[in-house]
Amino acid sequence: MKKARSPLFIIFVVVFLDLVCFGIVIPILPYYARQFGASATALGWLMTSYSFMQFFFAPVWGRVSDRIGRRPVLLASMTGIMLSMVVLGFASSLFWLFAARTFAGICGANISTATAYIADVTDEKDRTKGMGMIGAAFGLGFIFGPAIGGVLSRFGLGTPMFAAAGLSLANIAYAYFKLPEPPITRELREQHRHKRFDARAFRETMGDSRTRMATLLFFVVTVAFTQMEVVFALFMLARHGFNAQSAGLLLAFMGIIMVGIQGGLIGKLSKRFGESRLVIAGPLLMALGLVLLAQTQPMGFVFAAMTLVAIGNGITNPSLSSLASKGAKPERRGATLGIYQSAGSLARVVGPPIAGWAYDALGVQVPFLIAAGTMAFAFWAAALWHMGSASWIVEARKTFRSRGFKGLLKTSGWKLLAAFFAYYLIRDITLYILLPWLAAKGLLSI
Repeated sequence: MKKARSPLFIIFVVVFLDLVCFGIVIPILPYYARQFGASATALGWLMTSYSFMQFFFAPVWGRVSDRIGRRPVLLASMTGIMLSMVVLGFASSLFWLFAARTFAGICGANISTATAYIADVTDEKDRTKGMGMIGAAFGLGFIFGPAIGGVLSRFGLGTPMFAAAGLSLANIAYAYFKLPEPPITRELREQHRHKRFDARAFRETMGDSRTRMATLLFFVVTVAFTQMEVVFALFMLARHGFNAQSAGLLLAFMGIIMVGIQGGLIGKLSKRFGESRLVIAGPLLMALGLVLLAQTQPMGFVFAAMTLVAIGNGITNPSLSSLASKGAKPERRGATLGIYQSAGSLARVVGPPIAGWAYDALGVQVPFLIAAGTMAFAFWAAALWHMGSASWIVEARKTFRSRGFKGLLKTSGWKLLAAFFAYYLIRDITLYILLPWLAAKGLLSI
């Protein structure tokens, strides 16, 4: 008797194929939009149209998946995105590009629902490894997708869109016949079918500090990453003469690195260092890579910069997803991760217009410097949160509030007391001196 496939493996295949389709389309889109006369600013708004709709609809789909199940929401989302790719292929003007991306954003519940699915079928011990599978799917999607899209672009820029639609249809069929519903949603569906998602429910959903901080950091990191993403193809065309195929292959190189980290290393790294330390290191690496990428350098420096960005992204995203899910109640996991993904969608509303405007108005390298400053802010925020959530800081804070300075000195000693005040000194210098100075100098902007 043939052994049944693990639900984790099946959802990985579904997400992988979905992201191959995404990887086929997105690197081609800047060149496709240019074909209809779009500027970098217009391209930024085109990217925003998708994310703006996804921002509003991702939490709705997350709540719906808590009530009716993950499987039907995934299938509906994938079908809508497939139809949007067909419209992209037939587009005859910039209007139809905007229409297709807007509709795709409305239907864009696939990743948040898949994240909730993985959280449903894994325990806390293996959660980061499970989230790493989505990261690995992203990486593999950005290996095969851009390479396929680049090759097919030789036959016309609309051809990759039709290929992505065909692959998406095959993926829908695979999910329909193979993907089971997680047991947890079957057990809790009737219990929560009639509950409203009001302000109180929102507070309950985001009640854990890990979820709140992960959502905030995900927003900031995604603002920075999308600034790079939206102008990358145009930058490589302007500085290095890259066409769609060459840009696609460079993104495939980045995907290979992400797969190596998220497909195997992230579980070991998480167990050794913990998610909170990884989300400190990740933004720092990406900030360094973005600064290096902005410089006019030989291609060797470009590959080094892309390597740093890929490593940073590879350790940050699954760690943040894991932190967000660990703070979520099982019956609200879909809603929690819907809000989490919605923060990413809001970031994709904010980032692309800034990058497009900066590219046209200030220079082709400026979006990367703005993104680097934003990543630096994420690094500082993550470091301060990690220090503030340490057990000794928590205990010292409680003692200080209840017993004052003398009580803290008596129970903690001079060394711990000095460390406690050093934490607050670093925090206040960062919030009230360093960040305003960077903003005044134009080195930090979101």
